[in-house]
Amino acid sequence: MATPTTRFHHHHGHGHSSASKVIIFFCLSAFIGLGLIANLFRASLSSHYLSIATNWVDTDAPVVLIPNATLNNKLLQERDVKSVKSVKRMGPERFLSATFADLPAPEWHWEQMPSAPVPRLDGYSIQIKNMFYVFGGYAHLDHVHSHVDVFDFSINKWVDQIKMPKEMANSHLGIATDGRYIYIVSGQYGTQCRGPTAASFSLDTATKKWKTLPPLPAPRYAPATQLWKGRLHVMGGSKENRHEPGLDHWSLAVKDGDALEQQWRKEVPIPRGGPHRACIAVDDRLFVIGGQEGDFMAKPGSPIFKCSRRHEVVYGDVYMLDTEMKWKTLPAMPKPNSHIECAWVIVNNSIIITGGTTEKHPVTKRMMLVGEVFQFHLDSMKWSVIGKLPYRIKTTLTGFWDGWLYFTSGQRDRGPDNPQPRKVVGEMWRTKLHVS
Repeated sequence: MATPTTRFHHHHGHGHSSASKVIIFFCLSAFIGLGLIANLFRASLSSHYLSIATNWVDTDAPVVLIPNATLNNKLLQERDVKSVKSVKRMGPERFLSATFADLPAPEWHWEQMPSAPVPRLDGYSIQIKNMFYVFGGYAHLDHVHSHVDVFDFSINKWVDQIKMPKEMANSHLGIATDGRYIYIVSGQYGTQCRGPTAASFSLDTATKKWKTLPPLPAPRYAPATQLWKGRLHVMGGSKENRHEPGLDHWSLAVKDGDALEQQWRKEVPIPRGGPHRACIAVDDRLFVIGGQEGDFMAKPGSPIFKCSRRHEVVYGDVYMLDTEMKWKTLPAMPKPNSHIECAWVIVNNSIIITGGTTEKHPVTKRMMLVGEVFQFHLDSMKWSVIGKLPYRIKTTLTGFWDGWLYFTSGQRDRGPDNPQPRKVVGEMWRTKLHVS
């Protein structure tokens, strides 16, 4: 009896061991399988994120930013990107250097006014006395506007709409005025990251009629443009591929909406190229402020010219051209700033600039919007940070009337603690401006 009993227990132990091995093997296989699925899922998410083709399409990645939080200079010098990433892993907070964080500035009281008829990003504007003309722009990547909305500051109402010529660019324009005629030069024609056009036009704001002008020698995206000394000056911008900065500077003699010449004249090249800059004429001086090198490009082979991300360098450089026709470098902005081509007004011998974009976050590489209001004193050639907008926003369209500073449209931030871009808006705001 002893032998069978022993054999029975030995057989039972062998079966238990085999079952345990099967269970362990199954668990390990399941664990490995889940790991592979998780990796594939993460890769899919990463691929999806990388496929996002614009700096203003919504992304829902959880990012929390602490406003006005900065790493001091010593910490920035001691830490490399890996060290900053280790800080990132310690918790949800993101630390921004002084370049990326909001600069200290007074809080202003803003009053909301009637919103524009449509939201727009990369729209353009011109103010002529109490009338404010707002051109084109994106509603979203797959829809661009082809009309001008008109706001009357004296009654605070949107009062008119003017259709743009079919051949005219919809965004990334060059724009200037002589006080009646508005000149529109080159720019991007169509949605997503489509190609530029060299076509140029003038609008008679009294009759609402358009005229064609000689085309720019080469198409440009968002060139710095201004009417100065009877000539329409166009410089910089991005070249035909939308990314490479242009240094070219051309001018055309114009009067009463007409070109006095058949061809553009070459002028002294601008020291640094690129789009999204403010260009302002004050007396005998022409100023070009801020901007960037590089921009989104059309994805190769995309039938809809889908935008794809490229490296960009935002800068705060300031250049001045005077009667000697030589470029001079002036004090840079308090922080690098781009997307400000129509974000400025002239008040009390100073240039006021609202919002924009600054350098990308050093770790996440996400775009950071600007919420400050800057003042450049034309007598001392010095900068001040004089106020804050209701929220951070880029491509604002700014005007000034009867002591009030107005801005409308653009792409705003994700909230007070997150300066990444999100919603394209048509809101209009104003504040009583007191500057010395």
